[in-house]
Amino acid sequence: MASIPSSNLSGSSLNNGPPNTQHSIVPLAILTILFFMWGFITVLNDILIPHLKAVFDLTHFQASAVQFAFFGAYGVVSYPAGSLIKHIGYKKGVVLGLLIAGIGCLLFYPAGTQRVYGLFLTALFVLAAGITVLQVAANPFVTRLGNPEGASLRLTFTQAFNSLGTTLGPIFGAVLIFSAATVDISALSAVELDAHRQHEAEAVQLPYLILAASLIGLAVVFALLKNLPVIVDAEADQGHTAKTAWQHRHLVLGALGIFLYVGAEVSIGSFIVDFLGDPNVANMPKRQAGSMISFYWGAAMVGRFVGVALMLKFPPQKLLSIAAASATVLLITASLSSGYIAVWSVLAIGLFNAIMFPVIFSLAINKLGPATSQGSGILCVAIVGGAIVPPLQGLLADSIGLQVSFLLPVLCYLYIGYYGLKGYRIAPSQP
Repeated sequence: MASIPSSNLSGSSLNNGPPNTQHSIVPLAILTILFFMWGFITVLNDILIPHLKAVFDLTHFQASAVQFAFFGAYGVVSYPAGSLIKHIGYKKGVVLGLLIAGIGCLLFYPAGTQRVYGLFLTALFVLAAGITVLQVAANPFVTRLGNPEGASLRLTFTQAFNSLGTTLGPIFGAVLIFSAATVDISALSAVELDAHRQHEAEAVQLPYLILAASLIGLAVVFALLKNLPVIVDAEADQGHTAKTAWQHRHLVLGALGIFLYVGAEVSIGSFIVDFLGDPNVANMPKRQAGSMISFYWGAAMVGRFVGVALMLKFPPQKLLSIAAASATVLLITASLSSGYIAVWSVLAIGLFNAIMFPVIFSLAINKLGPATSQGSGILCVAIVGGAIVPPLQGLLADSIGLQVSFLLPVLCYLYIGYYGLKGYRIAPSQP
């Protein structure tokens, strides 16, 4: 999952002089771990969805509430988080985000013990709220901890670890959450079925307790760090920038592009386990299918570096359209085929997802002038697409079949292709 680029911090300034490289190593290492962890945590949802679906006997639509609760936090928390951090500072913002995320992980313990779906959703929302605060607060440190000319390199480095987290997360989740043995629940008595589902609900407790301890431990370490840069937000006429940001057509179309991209990426990842386990596709056991998600997110990690190299020679908007067209072809193939053709078609989509978020983001904020900061905030809120598209695909899966429902993200990629061809262009009347 792509983290928010630092361009949404263009309204910030620093008041503590040149960075001290020696003092930057430890905080940069901790921030790199944070990028890794929020990628790691986000993709665990792809394991939780099929797991909780079985525990609570849910439909695909009901199970997709996992993503609705998680990504809904971006829409609810992003703007308040920005205002909060402006008052308490970025260092305290990182610490607060870590603590909130840690509390969210701790809530998985009572959720598993009580076996209440609503408690799981509450825990996910709190966890995601903490990650949202982290995303708003952490990026300035990455760009500041070192020489200014190396800011882009540091951000690319930390985002690579975000991708590493999304690659390893499914393996971790599949091993600790999914049972190694397949249980035929139809052969269980009512008492045995209840005990089995209770055991499965409690299976999520250990991995999230481990994550809680890690997050809270990092909060303590970061709070104790000295000589961190102090970042001060430049004052701006927020009323004016809010108005002018929405007047830029390419920004508005880009926000829709971010909404649909995140929605498609998250939706595909959410249903991969059930897709691979479908008898008409590959009939994989859940643990094996869960581990296979790593290929989807790992392809995105590889694609990020390939994309950087290609952008040195080709316009990013053209690469965006080509990537969208490729993802469309792969999705159609996955929806209409079976066996390993369908399996590798859906997993390979991650390779073409890799460049979409940063390219759409950069094209959308191009030449916004004083509205850049506000426009970036709008794009960050558009990440809420991850809360909307998965439930829509869940409804389709319940009504027309899971495999065919993978045609829904095709509509998202068709729009992204349009944005790369025409939507990114700045209207002649704009500066």
